Amino acid sequence: MTSSSAAAHPRFAEALDALGLAEVNGRLRRFPDATRTAAEAAAAIGCELSQICKSLIFAADGVPVLVLMDGASRVDVERVRQELGAAEVTRAKADVVRETTGYAIGGVPPFGHRNRTRVLADRSLLAHDIVWAAAGDPHTVFPMPPKELVDRAGATLVDVREQDV
Repeated sequence: MTSSSAAAHPRFAEALDALGLAEVNGRLRRFPDATRTAAEAAAAIGCELSQICKSLIFAADGVPVLVLMDGASRVDVERVRQELGAAEVTRAKADVVRETTGYAIGGVPPFGHRNRTRVLADRSLLAHDIVWAAAGDPHTVFPMPPKELVDRAGATLVDVREQDV
């Protein structure tokens, strides 16, 4: 069950306005149950798992970096480390995610964060016409063509997903 009268998180709504994307507010979908995981979001939306855009915060030598990844894939931390030229890359702790983005894990959107960070987007996102991303909380998502999402996030396209062995 979805609500068509969904409202974006206030910070995300401001970001949409600032980016000239106010029309995205009309495409938001809100779910009564949280969609904290990509699998929960895909099931609620009724789309393929790979059409979910995960917004994941890592720490590269202690500096937060956002990685946008399709919901069916996992981030290869070593590939991220190589891409950034960092000595060490780790998954950021929940408090760092909230401090950096202004959002809790499970609701982090691909843009509209409290602090500007470097953004990497895995090319796997471009395999779809539309992807779905969090809109600032674990209950609300929005659709967007992946190329536009990558552009709006200021992301660099990379290949950082784990490869099947």
